[in-house]
Amino acid sequence: MRKIAIIGAGSIVFCKTLILDMMATEALEETTFYLMAPSTGKTSQVEAFANRVIKENGLKSKIVITTDRREALADAHYVICSFQIGGLNVYETDYTIPLRYGVDQCIGDTLGPGGIFRAMRSIPVILEVAREMEELCPQATLLNYVNPMAMVCWALGETKVKFVGLCHGVQTTLDLISGYVGVPKEEIDFLCAGINHMGWFTKIEHRGNDLYPILRERFEQPEFYVNEKVRGEVFRHFNYFMTESTGHLSEYVPWFRKNAKALELYCDEPAFGGESGAYYNWCKYVYSKYGEQDILAGESYNLPPRSVEYCAYIIEALETGKPFKFNGNLRNNGMITNLPADCCAEGPIFADRNGLNRVVIGDLPPQCAALNLTNINVQRLAVLAAKSGDPETLVQACALDPLTSAVLTLNEIREMVSEMLEAQRAWLPQFAGRSVRQTPSIHIPANVQRANVPIDPALAVISRFGELSK
Repeated sequence: MRKIAIIGAGSIVFCKTLILDMMATEALEETTFYLMAPSTGKTSQVEAFANRVIKENGLKSKIVITTDRREALADAHYVICSFQIGGLNVYETDYTIPLRYGVDQCIGDTLGPGGIFRAMRSIPVILEVAREMEELCPQATLLNYVNPMAMVCWALGETKVKFVGLCHGVQTTLDLISGYVGVPKEEIDFLCAGINHMGWFTKIEHRGNDLYPILRERFEQPEFYVNEKVRGEVFRHFNYFMTESTGHLSEYVPWFRKNAKALELYCDEPAFGGESGAYYNWCKYVYSKYGEQDILAGESYNLPPRSVEYCAYIIEALETGKPFKFNGNLRNNGMITNLPADCCAEGPIFADRNGLNRVVIGDLPPQCAALNLTNINVQRLAVLAAKSGDPETLVQACALDPLTSAVLTLNEIREMVSEMLEAQRAWLPQFAGRSVRQTPSIHIPANVQRANVPIDPALAVISRFGELSK
């Protein structure tokens, strides 16, 4: 039987969704699912539920739970990763420590101090998975759902593993566009490319007619603009619609969360509209409501239609040759020609029996590529920091982060990173024995004299012009 390993199967609802999608796919019915997590507390709930679905629907699938990652990976045909290292407690420090310094995050899983530190925790583990795959299942394809997607997939792009990173931002944004322009989404021809959580819809058409004039008109109307203030503003100023909502996008750029006035103006919508700590607070609510109880108890055992998640469709295409087009994350390698070749790019991919085949986009509009590059610069240093365990590279990654740099001085960033590193040491073994270098502020006495050093030529020119003006 086909073997699919799910690493991080303790994400109960998401794991259940993926398994049901694959069980509902005729070509994937004969599959053994290995559900791996550090403990069996949650995977046993998924196992019991899935076995009941198998029995009630007369399926041929099998479920195995394990805490041994190597057992799960051995001879696997496909590997799905959906883990979160450290859980809710460490995620809390991703949000609360930066907030004390004035860096206000809404989600904190992709960029910003929270996203960067999540990368520090996630990348070493995903690279361990990749090394074990190279040894135990070298022909397997890895489907990654671990965030921060772009940084994790950048690191995977430096391994020999076949992989793709999956996110549902394109599907959900297309639903939104469809509602705005009044055209069924299945009738919209589109092209979307860029980086994860900052993909640009460079083409949206209906039967050969450009839909952008309608979309632009809608976003000049208050009743539409108010739904997505941040995305609407970026659309109005950069000319293209992008994949992420106000809550996400406000963290990736310097303009909307840098002070109280900006937050009040752009990020005051209800839940997930951009308010401080929206996702962390939601996670706390879910945990307080369900805790360790069996949240699948009472769920229907009927096999539902497949969800919007790409996973089952991709594996079906790889297995049967039935082509499936989707937007995914791969090492760029020329897919988008005005982004770095080694970064993780998101764009259209065709899956079939020949594998994962990228579509070459060419250049993005220059302003779109430029905004992507502000995030890519952070991603590059964050990946390097996660692999090297160098605290200085970690500080530099945070210093280049658009939101952080809009709020803090360099010394403040250094202090924040130092505090976050100390709070998360248990989850960051690559930084063992290494701390952020302290650079105290230099006190300049009122009567200090300048050192006798050469004057900057530019200042000399300015000084000379000053003399001439007299």
